[in-house]
Amino acid sequence: MELKKPQDQRLPERKGQKRKLEEEIEEEQREISAVEAATATPYGEARKVILNEVHTQVNILSSAFSWNETHRAAAKRATHILAELAKNEEVVNVIVEGGAIPALVKHLEAPPSSEIDHDNSKPFEHEVEKESAFALGLLAVKPEHQQIIVDAGALSHLVSLLKRQGDVHRDISNSRAVNSVIRRAADAITNLAHENSSIKTRVRMEGGIPPLVELLKFTDTKVQRAAAGALRTLAFKNDENKNQIVECNALPTLILMLRSDDAAIHYEAVGVIGNLVHSSPIIKREVLAAGALQPVIGLLSSCCSESQREAALLLGQFAATDSDCKVHIVQRGAVRPLIEMLQSPDVQLREMSAFALGRLAQDTHNQAGIAHNGGLVPLLRLLDSKNGSLQHNAAFALYGLADNEDNVSDFISVGGVQKLQDGEFIVQATKDCVAKTLKRLEEKIHGRVLNHLLYLMRVAEKAVQRRVAVALAHLCSPDDQRAIFINNCGLDLLVGLLGSSSLKQQLDGAIALYRLANKAMTLSPVDAAPPSPTPQVYLGEQYVNIATLSDVTFLVEGRQFYAHRICLLASSDAFRAMFDGGYREKDARDIEIPNIRWEVFELMMRFIYTGSVDVTLIIAQDLLRAADQYLLEGLKRLCEYTIAKDITLENIGSMYELSEAFHAISLRHRCILFILEQFDKLSDKPR
Repeated sequence: MELKKPQDQRLPERKGQKRKLEEEIEEEQREISAVEAATATPYGEARKVILNEVHTQVNILSSAFSWNETHRAAAKRATHILAELAKNEEVVNVIVEGGAIPALVKHLEAPPSSEIDHDNSKPFEHEVEKESAFALGLLAVKPEHQQIIVDAGALSHLVSLLKRQGDVHRDISNSRAVNSVIRRAADAITNLAHENSSIKTRVRMEGGIPPLVELLKFTDTKVQRAAAGALRTLAFKNDENKNQIVECNALPTLILMLRSDDAAIHYEAVGVIGNLVHSSPIIKREVLAAGALQPVIGLLSSCCSESQREAALLLGQFAATDSDCKVHIVQRGAVRPLIEMLQSPDVQLREMSAFALGRLAQDTHNQAGIAHNGGLVPLLRLLDSKNGSLQHNAAFALYGLADNEDNVSDFISVGGVQKLQDGEFIVQATKDCVAKTLKRLEEKIHGRVLNHLLYLMRVAEKAVQRRVAVALAHLCSPDDQRAIFINNCGLDLLVGLLGSSSLKQQLDGAIALYRLANKAMTLSPVDAAPPSPTPQVYLGEQYVNIATLSDVTFLVEGRQFYAHRICLLASSDAFRAMFDGGYREKDARDIEIPNIRWEVFELMMRFIYTGSVDVTLIIAQDLLRAADQYLLEGLKRLCEYTIAKDITLENIGSMYELSEAFHAISLRHRCILFILEQFDKLSDKPR
């Protein structure tokens, strides 16, 4: 049994790169006539306007590839207009259809040096490449465009742009432009490789990973963030990329970034490390050896909920198989912030913290600590979630906590058993996990655990006493029932619940009593009747209503029934009093039997002669009445068994009255069990 990792619910490889690109756009804004026309024109016309505008800008880009200042200004404006248009996903397909991708890819590289003017100036250096990378990154948000852009040759140019970091040192005055183009190139790689395994591999083949790792050390934090975002995407489910990132010595820098005060930086860093560690035990060991554990634990208290989620998930991965690591995580202070996260309004934050605690709770040394620090109640509350993964992770954590004897009393006193029994669980794996948790608790109800629970039943507040009594009714061994429910008044607590003003408490009490009674007795047709003071004698079927050797005749509905006193004397105290007492029937040859039907009397006599009869539902109640009158306990038991099989919600009242009228103890027990079992349905009916 294992935690249910949310399917591909590692946090996304990138933090909404399209949104990030839009947020980071420079303040410069131009009037774009095509966009204005599109918003003011019906859609069919708008498409034509946009397509014409795209063609116009593509033509400009095709003819303006030189260092001529006029050409560079035109190219800068054209790439900017295409980027602005690409912000609207609804027109991205039109931009691609208009042939923008080859033109934009062409302008990812600078014009040839031979085109430099006589004054050696390079107007708008880096600006055109930046806008081209920006536009291509926006177009790559749609998966169907990723391969088209790569096939057009974009990757090699984007990797070259990443390497322009050296230009910052050569020309400090132009550093802002260089930073921007590098950042846009990294973002474009992120979008191109997003959930595309072949492009991730192509980036590595084009040599994109080493410069990205170097950019983690860049002084500009936006560049660091963009580089980390790209590495995060490239590392996701790609073992070769993971290995190269580690071989390029990225871990020390990433771990330093975990301690950054900039939330955007440590969020991307923990995301990269999480993707590196995922399904890679060797890299996980390297990450831990490099000192990642404490800064990751520190992120649990970050003001950035995204970093908290990633840190919790990463700790769960660290704790997957290594028992020592589980203990170290707890020792270094992870438990309290993880428990606080369980109560966050963010459902993903709750899910990841439950995931981490579930892994930690599989270690014996951690189980009592998690419960002692207040983890039990919030985990139980999460069982009410409608999120299947969250619910399962909470159930798995509780399964771990239930393994420690020190937690059992707390588990029961806060109502954990009822929570597990009443829960509506979404997936079968969670149902199985809950069943195993209840079994694990049941196995621990003995010795010091049971003594502590009995102590709580005596001295705790009434609500806790009742929870303990209800839980023990379900979990205790039959051998301990007398000690719990008679000697320690547990039965009084359960019966008291039936008088509660809360329907839920009434139902809990009824179900507990039903479970308890089921353990204590089972109604069966072979249940032994109380022993007769006189040894039983059965003459056999051949003497039923046979005149041979008959010494008494009963008159029933005008018909004669031949019998034998010796058989009757041995059958019950009623017949013994009739024939040995001072009644007139003692010496009578013929005895009239009033108020009983012939078939009932015959069946009763057949039981006396043979010790067994088949009792049908049609005759069972009349036969019960006769058996009670003549004190035939064995026959009463047979009748009760048959009648009990016919108990329904509609007739339970009359059945209970029947059991009381004829002292039918077994039938009364079955009626009580039925009432307890069906308490929720019966509570809606008139009393």
